[in-house]
Amino acid sequence: MKIDELNISIIRHLQQGRKSYKVIADELGVSENTVRSRVSKLEYEHVLEIKGLVDPEAIPRHRIVMVGVKLSTMDLVKKGEEFSRIRGVVSVSVVTGRFDLILVVLLKEGFGLLEFYTQEVSKLDGVQSVETFVVYKSYNLKIPYIF
Repeated sequence: MKIDELNISIIRHLQQGRKSYKVIADELGVSENTVRSRVSKLEYEHVLEIKGLVDPEAIPRHRIVMVGVKLSTMDLVKKGEEFSRIRGVVSVSVVTGRFDLILVVLLKEGFGLLEFYTQEVSKLDGVQSVETFVVYKSYNLKIPYIF
């Protein structure tokens, strides 16, 4: 299937999901109000976020990269939160090993690696080094469309 701008617009509108609370309630054998209140609480507690996800390989002129970040500070959680707010970042994980953070980044035409590093990462203090891993092919990777 070809993904065009209309498809991308539809994906943006699917952020609230499609399955009705009634269908879920019927399948689980509980009331619709039970499902509604449970979902509301999960969303309020930031345990659940209902979003439409897309296969990034299906979107023309978009690319996923993974970025390993080595920090010059041990305030990993704070730095992870900072990275999570910059343009292009889909997710940030604090990890063990030679990197402190692993980022999943969505790039698109007009916002490539150069722009990501010079316009976004360069604004953050405490970055010792980065290493970029271009994803040629992924399996089971679905992401929110963030642009």
